Amino acid sequence: MILSFYVMRKFFIPFLFSVFSLFSIFILQFLMRFSEQLIGKGIATTLIIQLIVYNLAWMMVLVVPMAVLVATLMAFGGLSQNNEITAIRAAGLSIYKLTILPLILAAGLVYFLIYFNNEILPDANHKTKNLMWEITATRPALSIVPNVFMTEISGYAILAEKVTQDSNKLMNVKIYDNSRSGSVNILTAKRGELNFNLDRTKLVMNLFEGEIHEQGENNLYRKIQFKQHLLLMNSEQFSLKKITDDYRSDRELGIADLELRADSIKKVLHEHVQIMSRISSPFFYGDSVGNALPPMNAGDTGTPVYYERLKGKVKQQLSTIETTLTAIDYLILQEYAYKVEVEKKFSIPAACLVFLLLGAPLGMMTRRGGFGAAASISLFFFLLYWSFLIGGEKLADRGLVSPFVGMWAANFILALTGIYLFYRSVRDNATIDLASIQRFLPKRFRKSDGDVQDT
Repeated sequence: MILSFYVMRKFFIPFLFSVFSLFSIFILQFLMRFSEQLIGKGIATTLIIQLIVYNLAWMMVLVVPMAVLVATLMAFGGLSQNNEITAIRAAGLSIYKLTILPLILAAGLVYFLIYFNNEILPDANHKTKNLMWEITATRPALSIVPNVFMTEISGYAILAEKVTQDSNKLMNVKIYDNSRSGSVNILTAKRGELNFNLDRTKLVMNLFEGEIHEQGENNLYRKIQFKQHLLLMNSEQFSLKKITDDYRSDRELGIADLELRADSIKKVLHEHVQIMSRISSPFFYGDSVGNALPPMNAGDTGTPVYYERLKGKVKQQLSTIETTLTAIDYLILQEYAYKVEVEKKFSIPAACLVFLLLGAPLGMMTRRGGFGAAASISLFFFLLYWSFLIGGEKLADRGLVSPFVGMWAANFILALTGIYLFYRSVRDNATIDLASIQRFLPKRFRKSDGDVQDT
């Protein structure tokens, strides 16, 4: 029992360190990604902090399994590097028992993450979306990057050399207006302001000191100079449109709500299948074919009028069948999308157990207990896991595999790999020489001989 707690201490401290380090990396990545849109744009610091806090939710889901893998590699790698595993074997103790307390902790983390994914993450995603909309609603020019065309507004391409600190004022503006078919108008202005109208259905561009170049019919060209000009643009296709608090996408729903939506779609799908069966059955069952054709009046036989009516009836039925089939395909994919999200709420937390089963034998076989080696190996396997997961999700979303297979295949593959490596490391005392693996890497990625030993 004392040995189990010793291993637990070896595991727990690296786990906390890994959680802190990985959170720092994810937060820095988030800030680098959104720094141009948020920092120095006149947005309150409290709103930026609030946005970061909400985004910590999805980071938590990724950080915890990664930290389990890093901590497991460091704990068991350190035991192996210091020959403590050899001493435990010599004392006749079971290596498998060393993993009991870490497995209990990993199981607890699985339970916590499932609860987190169901109760906290959906609300955090929903609040993030609404907060981003609120920020953009007050600063619509946030979507404009200096010297890059903004084309989110249908029929317009907007270019500005500079977006000022308050984020609504633009300098040296050029707008290509092709909202009217057959002509393209070019508007230039020294400065402009971009805002929503009162009901937020239009974007209002207030331009100052500029020109309008119009190309009209019959190649008629006209240039208009102005001191001030208002341009109204539809905001329906703007990147962040208003969504009510009641509406939630699949990533903003808990398990119960996702299953409820999937069941609702299944009922609608069943209705469409019945409609399809009712429409198509007369064309496939013998004497019923005549019922699908238009009635034949006396004297109509062989006349062009009758055949035109027949052709029109067939086209109508085919159009209805095609529409129904399209609706069925769409509903099936929607149902799969909700089921994928349900499976994801369980499969990603389960990775804590999978990474423990994988990390323990890898640590013993590599005989490296340092953070550098553990982080490198963890990065490789997590990228592998994430590639399987994303690939499975895409296949499931397209209906090529079931949601269960798509979201759990990565766990099963890595878990079986971990069990096999555990068996090899315990029974055969197998090892992995990291120095030999480096020979397969390009020279610029290889460490020098003095760096091979990880302290």
